[in-house]
Amino acid sequence: MRYLLLVLTAALAPLVQAETGFANLERGPHGVGFRLVQQYDYSRSYREQNDVVHGQPYSGERSRPVQTLVWYPAAPSGARIPYSDYIRTEATDADYSRSRADVDAFMARQLASAVRAVGETQARALFAQRMWAVHDAAPLAGKYPVVVYAPGGGSPAHEAADIGEYLASHGYVVIASRNLGTRSYLMTADREGIEAQSRDIGFLVSYAYTLPFADTAHIAAAGWSWGGLTNLFAAAADNRISAVISLDGTREPELAKQLPVSRLTIPWLYISRKLSTISTLNRDGIETSFSLLNAARHMQLYQLVMQPMVHVDFSPAALRFMPPSHFDDYTRAEVEQAYYWTARYMLAFSNAYLKGDAAGLAFIQRSPTQNGAPRHMALYEPRAADTGPVATRAGFAAELAKQGYAQAVSIYARLHGQDSSFMLSDSDLNGWGYELLRSNKETAGVEIFKLGVSLYPQNSNLHDSLAEGYEAVGNKPEAIASYRRSLALDPNNKHAVERLKLLR
Repeated sequence: MRYLLLVLTAALAPLVQAETGFANLERGPHGVGFRLVQQYDYSRSYREQNDVVHGQPYSGERSRPVQTLVWYPAAPSGARIPYSDYIRTEATDADYSRSRADVDAFMARQLASAVRAVGETQARALFAQRMWAVHDAAPLAGKYPVVVYAPGGGSPAHEAADIGEYLASHGYVVIASRNLGTRSYLMTADREGIEAQSRDIGFLVSYAYTLPFADTAHIAAAGWSWGGLTNLFAAAADNRISAVISLDGTREPELAKQLPVSRLTIPWLYISRKLSTISTLNRDGIETSFSLLNAARHMQLYQLVMQPMVHVDFSPAALRFMPPSHFDDYTRAEVEQAYYWTARYMLAFSNAYLKGDAAGLAFIQRSPTQNGAPRHMALYEPRAADTGPVATRAGFAAELAKQGYAQAVSIYARLHGQDSSFMLSDSDLNGWGYELLRSNKETAGVEIFKLGVSLYPQNSNLHDSLAEGYEAVGNKPEAIASYRRSLALDPNNKHAVERLKLLR
């Protein structure tokens, strides 16, 4: 019997190995489908009337191309795609009309580059490697949480292929598009470049709503490098994103300082490269006096430092073609093992916050060593979110609901002191007050108008609105006083004149 078991084990070994992907990631219980969707964001332009590279008039589609790669749970049937099919998608990232000959020439250049890096035998084997995904496979029944992946600066969407397949096999829809510049192929490392990619992320979030198998009530944004920063800008602007994963991102402090951190109140998994010395950071011009990890204090943070990994190692599209000379202090096997644990934490984090899975939450709350990772491979630094009031309009409203609108002035002063960028304009307050009046919450409306005149004492319109609020609650003397103050500031306020006549 023992001999028979050994024979069966040996026979099944190739089948088990076939279910293991890059860095020995274990495929989940689902098959994986893959779609390539060539679409445009018609709300934005990408091409100028004259091409910005060649200067010639451009006659094609000028809207922004957002070539979209989608991985999703599917029935395990059909021929699995070779890895080269993912590389091929890069050829049409910005131009869907490229000819077959152009695409073949692109692939020949990509193969030649891989041959120079790892040798012909290895390069061809990597190109031919069978992945888990099947082109256009039938989606499984049900709805699955969404992860929108933002690649690094200038990187293609297929950078997400391995993590896309891995998460999809465990019950996720993963969507990615290339990191394109605002008006040309290459992204610019500035605020304009941030806006371009963060709006791409928002576009893909909206696209998820068109997929019948996507659970759009649970969406995370993930990304490497530049994408690990822009996804935070996207999350700050779009509260449909309920969790963020950054792979060695946010290394641009001048740009990171521009994030409205008070709008970031969601869980954050941050996994970074091996630690650098202070002298190295200073030499590279990286500021050490500011850290977004500390500034975004309303985010539940899980921080991991993967010691074997350098920046580029978080991209399997790059790592699988790295020559032997790339590996110095750590071997390829050790670096890939670190990527394996990176993916494990990404899955557990997603399970915890997109699926409400208790086992996933327990996993990310433990250190890598406690979860079975090799000792000394990673550092683990969790930090609980600050549960105090958040300096945003929504946070201010929530605090008013708790403490009462009579405390509006003191609460506002506290939040503004906490974050000086938090400000409500005179028109914000005026509109808010009238919304409360229309909602039959006249007393609350009066308090908001009172906050308005305390912040903008020379604003005639706010005094006029406060007077209307006093009228609504039946406080005639205060209404008269406020109309008089409004009229003193603006003698042409005919509304105040008419109301005073009636009130007298």
